[in-house]
Amino acid sequence: MTGPAITLHRYGTAQLPAIRPTLVGVYAEVYEKEIGEDPFFSVDRFEGRLTGHASRPSWEAVAAFDGGEAAGYAYAATLPENTAWWAHMLEPLPADQVAEDGTRTLALFEIMVREPWRGTGLARRIHEELLAGRTEERVTLLVEPGHPKVRALYESWGYEHIGDQQPFPDAPVYATMLRRLG
Repeated sequence: MTGPAITLHRYGTAQLPAIRPTLVGVYAEVYEKEIGEDPFFSVDRFEGRLTGHASRPSWEAVAAFDGGEAAGYAYAATLPENTAWWAHMLEPLPADQVAEDGTRTLALFEIMVREPWRGTGLARRIHEELLAGRTEERVTLLVEPGHPKVRALYESWGYEHIGDQQPFPDAPVYATMLRRLG
């Protein structure tokens, strides 16, 4: 399903109002099971996180469409100088690994593909398009340890596991992964 009909579109903060319903709708479908089991995954909580992430001027999303139907997306933003991203590590990392200057690290907050397009390579295509042209030296993301296949996929894309973190008191503990860019 990743043939010539799939198109990728890039969105910045100014286009969030236009793409927001698509991002929320795909999230609600992909996380349907988790939404019913854990308030952390509720659509309202996701919308709050999306609003916070997209408030950063460096926020970008890449959405994939098969004809007019959304197939998946990813979005990210640069970590600011005084980010709390690294403060939630269960084992603190060395200071030089967590020092941010507002240009060093891209945080990949979400990447998801709807069921009909899974296993087609679309997630990697969206991911690589999102990273194309970025000027950060590295990218970080979080993955639930309960999803070893997802973690293995990210490792095959060049990410390394650098520790675990719990970004919110009611959030799962996530494996923190890092990949060098360029």
